[in-house]
Amino acid sequence: MLTLFHHPMFATCRFVRLAFGEYGEELALIEEKPWTRRKEFLALNPAGTLPILLAEGDVPIVGAMVIAEYLDETRGVLKRERRLFAEDPMQRAEIRRLTDWYLNKAESEVTRHLVRERVLKPVMPETAGGGSPDSGAIRAARANIRQHMKYTNWL
Repeated sequence: MLTLFHHPMFATCRFVRLAFGEYGEELALIEEKPWTRRKEFLALNPAGTLPILLAEGDVPIVGAMVIAEYLDETRGVLKRERRLFAEDPMQRAEIRRLTDWYLNKAESEVTRHLVRERVLKPVMPETAGGGSPDSGAIRAARANIRQHMKYTNWL
């Protein structure tokens, strides 16, 4: 069975869990708090980022898009009608572009700030960046979300 190191509030981790769910694949989930910088976790990924998939042979696969493409190449090929990535290279490029938009741009301009300030900071130790929410970051994220929602509606 595959093992996913994740945090339930990280968009990249939710994306990976959804992709596995679309294929009906079961995962062993290990919730990781990357700000604790556990030695065993850093041994899997010295960058200390999530998600990390331990695949066959316990080889760590790091990053949401890398994991999604691994999933598509190892499981999706067998489920042509339910494949998450298209067969056509131009369609695959568009899928990658949109995925990049939501996992990187929307995440860095909106989601990361809201989740960090509202959910993570209150439970993180101050030495790891915890503390009171920054209302300025929350206001900026709320302003940014309008443009992302306009783009989503346009799509």
